[in-house]
Amino acid sequence: MILASQDFSSWKNNMKITAIETHVCHARMRNWIFVKVITDQPGLIGWGEATLEWHTRGVVGSIQDLSELLIGEDPTRIEHLWQMMWRQHFWHGSGVVRSTAISGIDLALWDILGKVHGVPCHRLWGGPVRDSIRMYCHLGGGNLESFYETPVDNARQFADLAQQAVADGFSAFKSMAVPPTMPVEGLKAIKAADACVAAMREAVGDDIDIMVDCHARPSPAMGMQFAKALDQYGLYFFEEPCWPESLDSLAAINAAVTTPIATGERLTHLAAFRNLFEARGCEICQLDLTHCGGFTEARRIAALADAYRIALAPHNPQGPISTAASLEFGFSQPSYIICEAVHQDVPWRSDVVQESYVVDEATRTVTPGTAPGLGVTVDEDEIRKHPFQQELAQRVFYSDGAVGDW
Repeated sequence: MILASQDFSSWKNNMKITAIETHVCHARMRNWIFVKVITDQPGLIGWGEATLEWHTRGVVGSIQDLSELLIGEDPTRIEHLWQMMWRQHFWHGSGVVRSTAISGIDLALWDILGKVHGVPCHRLWGGPVRDSIRMYCHLGGGNLESFYETPVDNARQFADLAQQAVADGFSAFKSMAVPPTMPVEGLKAIKAADACVAAMREAVGDDIDIMVDCHARPSPAMGMQFAKALDQYGLYFFEEPCWPESLDSLAAINAAVTTPIATGERLTHLAAFRNLFEARGCEICQLDLTHCGGFTEARRIAALADAYRIALAPHNPQGPISTAASLEFGFSQPSYIICEAVHQDVPWRSDVVQESYVVDEATRTVTPGTAPGLGVTVDEDEIRKHPFQQELAQRVFYSDGAVGDW
């Protein structure tokens, strides 16, 4: 049960953090890492998420390390605590494991602050800037095999999955229609991707928005070829056409096509986004609230994106607390355009976390809830039914045996 604000309002000046726990829930491809911040006031806790696939043990350990800085501190001094987590113990928090740990704790602290004041998080940041948020799905609804393992030589399956997404109410969906490619290849891979996108566009028409995620598989040279070949299909965005480190190449691709380029999910701090925006490497910023430093750093990134008129579409294929956080963020940010969400990764997803926001399943649009903080209730008994298991390994090799990008 989420308690009302009057239960906490008298405590805001003298409360302390007494413990920080991690609760790991295995969800096939990912282990969801839920972060629970406990205070010395009965019933006042906060929930966050710090899911990082294939790095579960590292993130859990990092949260334990960071908790040594925070036990005994006031949980409402969020900026102060963020600065401690980022700057203290010498190493800055820009590595993905530590930045993910910081993010999970930061989200939980904002959840607590919302409960203290009795309002959803977005009202702490100036109130809602929109009435609803559109969601988009992955082909297959987040099912591992449908999204990641549908071969690009099966354009018909891409079309069938696209039609299913529309039947499920989505007006936008994302596909992985670009295969792993060597640094330079011939036309086969380009034509396969073209056939898949053509089949999806024919299947759903022009009123549905299609995204293509390259997963940073191509080299800059191949990313440019894919981007130009698919430009004719009016994609909503073209995601990670090359490594995020290749800022000049991202900028060149972004300038060469009309399709908006999206990237940013692998960036973990403000300075990295500054460099991306200065290079004009994207039109859509995909910051990940569970990796980039939580709400505290994400709000700075969003302000910087506004200065460049770059839209926000946060990366969010993780667990349900991450989705609740993305939506709270979206209701507060003018440049936020759409929410990534998975709903069929595991059949028991809604048993673990219940949300207060409302989804219109006919249109897959979301209206905000009124419960305080993130508006989530977490069933720890359900989490315990799905204990940690090693995530499914995803290995990619080129035809000559060399290692490729997944």
